[in-house]
Amino acid sequence: MAILRSFGVGASVARAALGWIRRDAAYAAVLERTNFHGRTVSLAGGPALALGATVGAAAGARSPRVAAAALTAGVVSGSVGLYDDIAGNQPAQKAAKGFAGHLGALREGQVTSGLVKIAGVGAAGLIASTLIGSKRTSFLGRTSDVLLGAGVIAGMANFVNLLDLRPGRAIKAGVAIGVPVGGGVAAGTLGAATALLPEDLGEEIMLGDAGANAMGALLGVALASRTGMGGRFVALAALAALTAASEKVSYTKVIQDTPWLRKLDELGRRPT
Repeated sequence: MAILRSFGVGASVARAALGWIRRDAAYAAVLERTNFHGRTVSLAGGPALALGATVGAAAGARSPRVAAAALTAGVVSGSVGLYDDIAGNQPAQKAAKGFAGHLGALREGQVTSGLVKIAGVGAAGLIASTLIGSKRTSFLGRTSDVLLGAGVIAGMANFVNLLDLRPGRAIKAGVAIGVPVGGGVAAGTLGAATALLPEDLGEEIMLGDAGANAMGALLGVALASRTGMGGRFVALAALAALTAASEKVSYTKVIQDTPWLRKLDELGRRPT
C-alpha cells in the first residue's frame, strides 16, 4: 500500500508540474528545443519529472535519513541538470562533449555547464550516500559503503542520462532498473516517470539532463539504500563498464542493430 501511495504521489506531482510549466509562456520559450526528428519539443518534462520523482521518492522512503537522501539527490541533480540544459545550449558550451571534453575545457580555463553538472551530481551522490549510512561498525567499512553508494548514485544518474537520446528510452530503462530494485523510493520515481511517458513518446516533451539525471540519481538512492557493500560494488562495476563503453560505442547503434532492443525501443513511439 505504501509503495502504491508513493507511486501515486510521484505521478500526481509530475503531472501537475508539467501542466504548470507548459502554461507559463516565459518558461515555455526558454525550454523549447528541436529533437532528432526536427520537431519542436519542450524540456518541461525535465523539471516536472525531477520534482515529481523527488517528492514521490521522499514520500516512499523507509526512514527520515533515506528521505533526506532522496531529496538531496533529486533536487541537486535536477537543478544542475536544468542549468546544463539551459546554459549548455549556448554555442560556446556545445563544443565540450563527455568527461574528457569538459576536463579539456577546464584545462583551458573554461568552466563548462557540463562540468558544473558533473560536480553537482557527484556532490549530491556523496551527501545522499552519507545520509543513507552504513550498518557496519568499523570506520573503514562505513567509509567504503559511503563511497560505493556515492558512486552508484552518481553513476546511475550519468547512465540514465546517456540513454536519453530517443523518446521514451530513458524512462523505459528506468522502469527496467527500478522494478527489480523495488521499494518506495523506486516506486515514487517510477510513478513520476511513467506519468510523463505518453508525452515523451509522443515527442511533445523531452527529459533533458534535468529529468534524466534526477531519475537516475533517485534510482541510485533506491539501490544504495537496499543493498550492502557487495551489491553496491557489483552495481558500480557495471555502471563504470557501461559508462566506459559509451565513450567508444554508440548505444543508439547497438539498439538499432539488435532486433529485440530496437522493437522495445520503438514501442509506443510516435511514427516518423
